[in-house]
Amino acid sequence: MSPTGRGAPAQSATADREIVISRVIDAPLELVFEAFTEVRHLSRWWGPDGFTTTTRAFEFRVGGEWDFEMHGPDGTDYQEWISWTEIAPPERIVLLHGESHGDPNALESVLTFAPSGAATRIEMRTVFPTKKLRDVAVEKYHAIEGGQQTLSNLAAYVTEIVRKRVED
Repeated sequence: MSPTGRGAPAQSATADREIVISRVIDAPLELVFEAFTEVRHLSRWWGPDGFTTTTRAFEFRVGGEWDFEMHGPDGTDYQEWISWTEIAPPERIVLLHGESHGDPNALESVLTFAPSGAATRIEMRTVFPTKKLRDVAVEKYHAIEGGQQTLSNLAAYVTEIVRKRVED
Protein backbone atom coordinates (compact mmCIF):
# COMPACT_ATOMS: atom_id res chain seq x y z
CA MET A 1 0.00 0.00 0.00
CA SER A 2 1.27 3.44 -0.84
CA PRO A 3 1.90 6.07 1.86
CA THR A 4 -1.10 8.06 0.59
CA GLY A 5 -3.41 5.11 1.09
CA ARG A 6 -5.30 2.98 -1.37
CA GLY A 7 -7.23 4.99 -3.89
CA ALA A 8 -5.91 8.36 -2.72
CA PRO A 9 -4.67 10.57 -5.54
CA ALA A 10 -0.94 11.04 -5.73
CA GLN A 11 0.16 14.56 -4.80
CA SER A 12 1.74 16.60 -7.56
CA ALA A 13 5.51 17.07 -7.30
CA THR A 14 4.86 20.82 -7.51
CA ALA A 15 1.86 20.97 -5.12
CA ASP A 16 3.70 23.11 -2.54
CA ARG A 17 4.52 25.66 -5.29
CA GLU A 18 1.06 25.75 -6.93
CA ILE A 19 -2.09 27.80 -6.83
CA VAL A 20 -5.08 26.24 -8.56
CA ILE A 21 -8.22 28.29 -9.13
CA SER A 22 -11.24 27.20 -11.14
CA ARG A 23 -14.67 28.48 -11.98
CA VAL A 24 -17.65 27.55 -14.12
CA ILE A 25 -18.66 30.50 -16.29
CA ASP A 26 -22.09 30.74 -17.87
CA ALA A 27 -20.81 31.40 -21.38
CA PRO A 28 -19.76 29.27 -24.36
CA LEU A 29 -16.26 27.80 -24.46
CA GLU A 30 -15.22 29.73 -27.59
CA LEU A 31 -16.19 33.09 -26.06
CA VAL A 32 -14.37 32.42 -22.77
CA PHE A 33 -11.26 31.36 -24.71
CA GLU A 34 -11.53 34.43 -26.95
CA ALA A 35 -11.69 36.69 -23.88
CA PHE A 36 -8.20 35.42 -22.97
CA THR A 37 -6.75 35.79 -26.46
CA GLU A 38 -7.77 39.24 -27.68
CA VAL A 39 -6.43 42.41 -26.08
CA ARG A 40 -9.73 44.24 -26.68
CA HIS A 41 -11.27 41.80 -24.20
CA LEU A 42 -8.40 41.45 -21.74
CA SER A 43 -8.26 45.13 -20.94
CA ARG A 44 -11.94 45.03 -19.91
CA TRP A 45 -11.68 42.34 -17.21
CA TRP A 46 -8.05 41.38 -16.42
CA GLY A 47 -6.99 41.64 -12.80
CA PRO A 48 -8.50 41.65 -9.32
CA ASP A 49 -11.29 43.98 -8.27
CA GLY A 50 -10.41 47.65 -8.65
CA PHE A 51 -7.43 47.07 -10.97
CA THR A 52 -7.12 48.40 -14.51
CA THR A 53 -4.68 47.42 -17.23
CA THR A 54 -2.70 49.41 -19.79
CA THR A 55 -1.24 47.37 -22.65
CA ARG A 56 2.02 48.46 -24.30
CA ALA A 57 2.41 45.49 -26.67
CA PHE A 58 0.33 42.39 -27.39
CA GLU A 59 0.90 39.49 -29.75
CA PHE A 60 -1.07 36.31 -29.06
CA ARG A 61 0.95 33.47 -30.56
CA VAL A 62 3.44 30.93 -29.25
CA GLY A 63 6.50 33.03 -28.42
CA GLY A 64 4.43 36.22 -28.51
CA GLU A 65 4.34 38.61 -25.59
CA TRP A 66 1.93 40.80 -23.70
CA ASP A 67 3.71 43.77 -22.10
CA PHE A 68 1.36 45.63 -19.77
CA GLU A 69 0.98 47.56 -16.56
CA MET A 70 -1.63 46.91 -13.91
CA HIS A 71 -2.87 49.88 -11.92
CA GLY A 72 -3.98 49.09 -8.38
CA PRO A 73 -6.89 50.82 -6.69
CA ASP A 74 -4.39 52.46 -4.30
CA GLY A 75 -2.51 54.06 -7.22
CA THR A 76 0.35 51.54 -7.28
CA ASP A 77 1.48 50.47 -10.76
CA TYR A 78 2.75 46.95 -11.43
CA GLN A 79 4.91 46.19 -14.48
CA GLU A 80 3.79 42.85 -15.96
CA TRP A 81 4.87 40.62 -18.82
CA ILE A 82 3.41 37.41 -20.25
CA SER A 83 4.80 35.14 -22.96
CA TRP A 84 2.73 32.33 -24.42
CA THR A 85 4.53 28.98 -24.63
CA GLU A 86 1.65 26.78 -25.80
CA ILE A 87 -1.71 27.55 -27.40
CA ALA A 88 -4.27 24.85 -28.23
CA PRO A 89 -7.55 26.62 -29.10
CA PRO A 90 -10.01 26.49 -27.46
CA GLU A 91 -8.84 24.09 -24.73
CA ARG A 92 -5.47 25.19 -23.38
CA ILE A 93 -3.05 28.09 -22.95
CA VAL A 94 0.35 27.84 -21.24
CA LEU A 95 2.18 31.01 -20.36
CA LEU A 96 5.08 32.48 -18.44
CA HIS A 97 4.22 35.50 -16.28
CA GLY A 98 6.70 37.85 -14.67
CA GLU A 99 7.56 41.49 -14.23
CA SER A 100 9.54 41.63 -17.48
CA HIS A 101 11.11 39.47 -20.18
CA GLY A 102 13.73 37.20 -18.61
CA ASP A 103 12.37 37.57 -15.05
CA PRO A 104 14.07 34.75 -13.07
CA ASN A 105 11.01 34.58 -10.81
CA ALA A 106 8.50 34.20 -13.67
CA LEU A 107 5.79 31.69 -12.94
CA GLU A 108 4.12 29.26 -15.32
CA SER A 109 0.35 29.12 -15.67
CA VAL A 110 -1.64 26.44 -17.45
CA LEU A 111 -5.15 27.52 -18.34
CA THR A 112 -7.60 24.82 -19.37
CA PHE A 113 -11.06 25.44 -20.80
CA ALA A 114 -13.71 22.71 -20.96
CA PRO A 115 -17.40 22.65 -21.74
CA SER A 116 -19.70 22.18 -18.75
CA GLY A 117 -23.10 21.85 -20.38
CA ALA A 118 -23.74 25.23 -22.02
CA ALA A 119 -21.19 26.81 -19.68
CA THR A 120 -17.38 26.66 -19.55
CA ARG A 121 -15.16 25.37 -16.77
CA ILE A 122 -11.86 27.21 -16.58
CA GLU A 123 -8.92 26.14 -14.44
CA MET A 124 -5.80 28.22 -13.79
CA ARG A 125 -2.91 26.13 -12.46
CA THR A 126 0.03 28.36 -11.57
CA VAL A 127 3.41 26.96 -10.58
CA PHE A 128 5.93 29.25 -8.90
CA PRO A 129 9.70 28.64 -9.13
CA THR A 130 9.89 28.11 -5.34
CA LYS A 131 7.56 27.48 -2.40
CA LYS A 132 8.78 30.74 -0.85
CA LEU A 133 7.71 32.77 -3.91
CA ARG A 134 4.31 31.05 -3.85
CA ASP A 135 3.90 31.79 -0.15
CA VAL A 136 4.82 35.47 -0.63
CA ALA A 137 2.31 35.73 -3.49
CA VAL A 138 -0.41 34.21 -1.30
CA GLU A 139 0.36 36.09 1.91
CA LYS A 140 1.58 39.50 0.71
CA TYR A 141 -0.23 39.88 -2.61
CA HIS A 142 -3.36 37.78 -1.84
CA ALA A 143 -2.87 35.77 -5.04
CA ILE A 144 -5.65 33.28 -4.35
CA GLU A 145 -8.27 35.96 -3.69
CA GLY A 146 -6.92 38.00 -6.60
CA GLY A 147 -7.16 35.01 -8.93
CA GLN A 148 -10.71 34.31 -7.81
CA GLN A 149 -11.64 37.96 -8.35
CA THR A 150 -10.02 37.92 -11.79
CA LEU A 151 -12.08 34.89 -12.85
CA SER A 152 -15.17 36.55 -11.36
CA ASN A 153 -14.45 39.66 -13.46
CA LEU A 154 -14.04 37.44 -16.54
CA ALA A 155 -17.35 35.72 -15.76
CA ALA A 156 -19.17 39.05 -15.40
CA TYR A 157 -17.63 40.34 -18.63
CA VAL A 158 -18.46 37.36 -20.86
CA THR A 159 -21.89 36.89 -19.27
CA GLU A 160 -22.69 40.50 -20.23
CA ILE A 161 -21.56 39.79 -23.81
CA VAL A 162 -23.87 36.76 -23.94
CA ARG A 163 -26.77 38.81 -22.49
CA LYS A 164 -26.28 41.56 -25.10
CA ARG A 165 -26.15 39.01 -27.93
CA VAL A 166 -29.46 37.51 -26.79
CA GLU A 167 -31.05 40.98 -26.65
CA ASP A 168 -29.88 41.93 -30.17
